Amino acid sequence: MSRLAFLDELLVELEAVGRRRMPRVITRRDGAYVWVGGAKLLNVSSNDYLGLSTHPALVEAATAALEEHGVGAGASRLITGNVALCEELEHALASFHGAPAARLFNSGYAANTGIIPVLVGKDDVVFSDELNHASIIDGCRLSRARTVVYRHNDLGHLADLLAEHRGRRRLVVTESLFSMDGDLSPLGQLREMTAAAGAILMVDDAHAVGAVGDGRGLGWAAEADVVVGTLGKAFGTAGAYVLGASSLIEVLWNRARTLVFSTGLPVPGLAASVAAVRLVGSPEGALLRQRLERHRRLLGAGSHIVPLVVGDDRRAMDAMNHLMEDGLLVQAIRPPTVPVGTSRLRLSLSAALSDEDALVVDAAVRRLVAGGWVVPRGTSR
Repeated sequence: MSRLAFLDELLVELEAVGRRRMPRVITRRDGAYVWVGGAKLLNVSSNDYLGLSTHPALVEAATAALEEHGVGAGASRLITGNVALCEELEHALASFHGAPAARLFNSGYAANTGIIPVLVGKDDVVFSDELNHASIIDGCRLSRARTVVYRHNDLGHLADLLAEHRGRRRLVVTESLFSMDGDLSPLGQLREMTAAAGAILMVDDAHAVGAVGDGRGLGWAAEADVVVGTLGKAFGTAGAYVLGASSLIEVLWNRARTLVFSTGLPVPGLAASVAAVRLVGSPEGALLRQRLERHRRLLGAGSHIVPLVVGDDRRAMDAMNHLMEDGLLVQAIRPPTVPVGTSRLRLSLSAALSDEDALVVDAAVRRLVAGGWVVPRGTSR
């Protein structure tokens, strides 16, 4: 038997419980629509919250940079990959948020796994919301700090844990807008609590920046010590960034391994990101957020992320396929991305949707609820 036979066995096990992942191939995109296997589907799964990934201003900026500078950075930024557009983008992001400084990373995953080990180590304690993203969980593990998990958005539980667990440094980390549940963290109260406890507050603002309020997200406005934002969602491009004190941003050159040992971001994407930051802060960006807010209100949702909990893994897949037959692409989310027994359809609203598209989505959700596909909040199946 092959020494890798266990991999075939693992795939069989995943298939048996309805958790084998197989990506679909998108052959064409046009606004809010995508083509999968020849079928045209209304895309309600993308994190492109403002529909900027195909915006002419971003395409033009990327094309111009491509023609002038080529494609790749060619090396890590500490070698020869620190092209001028990197610094232009970092200055633009810091200015946009009103933060002292910003530092680019290649992805949100790289940012979280890079920054947390800089902030805490083996003699420290990190307090993490139980529904935090996998990149935060892995960042906590890589830091070697003692990780204490508090119940989702339960400030009373966090207060008890802060009183119980001491360390050289203490870090509280949370998402601002939770990626799979669409609810908000009580950042104002968290800021007061962490300040009183002498703890650092880090906020992953990935799903809020660009899309919520004036586009500047929630973390920096709440006076978090460290904020992680992403360019791959509402900004429509790729990469991520950390906002913080100038001293932190400079230390990252020396301690953030995911930054130090990664080739710089592709140059056309950097140019597109600069254009995206300008656009998000412009009157056009405000109009796009207004459209996104209109869609949210139509669905009666708490945010532009709308979880429809089904429960069983296979039933969630069936519900996804049911919607695809109706012309909608809504991804089923299963463990370990979400807790066991809470498999769901995750709707991501976008300004790319027209008002007519939003009505189609609302009608589809109503049919799912009426058909008994969706589990009411607070129950399980």
